[in-house]
Amino acid sequence: MSAEATSVPGRSVPPVIDVTDATFDRDVIQASNTTPVVVDLWAPWCGPCRQLGPILEHVVGGTDGKVVLAKVNVDENPEVSAAFRVQGIPAVYAVAGGKVVDGFVGAQGQPAVEAFVARLLPSQEEDEVAALVAAGDEASLHKALEIDVGHEGATVALAELLIERGDAKGALALLERIPESAETRRVAALARTGEEALDDVDARLEGLLARVKDDEAARREFLDVLELLGPDDPRTAGYRKALTSLLF
Repeated sequence: MSAEATSVPGRSVPPVIDVTDATFDRDVIQASNTTPVVVDLWAPWCGPCRQLGPILEHVVGGTDGKVVLAKVNVDENPEVSAAFRVQGIPAVYAVAGGKVVDGFVGAQGQPAVEAFVARLLPSQEEDEVAALVAAGDEASLHKALEIDVGHEGATVALAELLIERGDAKGALALLERIPESAETRRVAALARTGEEALDDVDARLEGLLARVKDDEAARREFLDVLELLGPDDPRTAGYRKALTSLLF
């Protein structure tokens, strides 16, 4: 089941998406770092699921993209079911920041669902920070961090702006204030190596690989270039394997 995208500032978010074992990490865990996700575990044969489903869709659809509904057919996606240790359906869970923060089992009426979803909606302060991050200019990002000093999105965006104007040291100091993540590693790598790191990248990596065993700086640069390539680049896994073979 899919729905038309709901318009929100800066992006288009489908309020209802079908999620599978293969897409769960991307569409629920990772997505929940920016938008709370309600996970509806259901099956076609489940009568209470058919009663609850339209209520969830209506209530989540009314949040204007501030909450997303992810529907998981438990018959077709056993890995997700196992992850939630599903004992009965319908089972509904709220995921925010990559973690389950609320949930219920069994059909519920619309007032109960509305209260459940309302607990996920951002506060006025969170809305203000989101608007400032969406603006994306340096003054707005500084203001966002005055409100929420540990906001990852604002921190990463500001670090990228500092790198663009040549302040790599300032960008790295800023990133050290928040927990490490895939995004902070990528931007830190960019600060240390510069965008030119991906110019003639294979030759660069081969040259570094010849030095990594006895040269800490070469090893750091090698890993930074792999961070910039990213896990989806087919070369990344091969070069990481080559590094491991040399070091161990």
